[in-house]
Amino acid sequence: METGKLLLSPAPSYAQEPSIIVTDRLELWPFSLALVEAVMLDRRDDARALIDAEMPSRWPGRALVERAFSASLERIRAMPEKRLWGDRLMITRVGERRVVGSVVFHGFPDNGIAEVGYGVDEDVQRAGYATEATRAAVDWALSCEGIVSVQARTFPWHRASVRVLEKIGMHKIASDEHDLLGEQWIFERAR
Repeated sequence: METGKLLLSPAPSYAQEPSIIVTDRLELWPFSLALVEAVMLDRRDDARALIDAEMPSRWPGRALVERAFSASLERIRAMPEKRLWGDRLMITRVGERRVVGSVVFHGFPDNGIAEVGYGVDEDVQRAGYATEATRAAVDWALSCEGIVSVQARTFPWHRASVRVLEKIGMHKIASDEHDLLGEQWIFERAR
């Protein structure tokens, strides 16, 4: 090895420009910093203009925003390309363009194990959107350099969530205890 030369490692995968993932019924739009700011600061008209789609009146709601974006707005602003890696809105392709939910990855993982979460507006639950979007997002994540598996956590009593994870080929690998809600199951799908 030559001395005196600086060796640069390749840019991490999260530096890639995010793309829209298209499924049969949905477009999965990447979250931008501007969109997160609009949602977190309750500027619905700005959010609507950024994605050119209607947003449900009850979505995303404060509880979902706090769960999906556990980092503060300042931390997201400090490194949006890492924190927002893989996060996407579910937007319908047929009829009126509207947001029906989201899929989030809680940022690019340092250990190669991405964690996925998802939510669908109450008005469209049980229509298969969570399964369709989460499958596409997990497939995308597993195709990214540096990702070896995707995990998800849910509670045994949340049958709809368990079923989504099973339908997309994830398998229960462990369980642990949530501080407030008791046992939660950990599912995983590897490359």
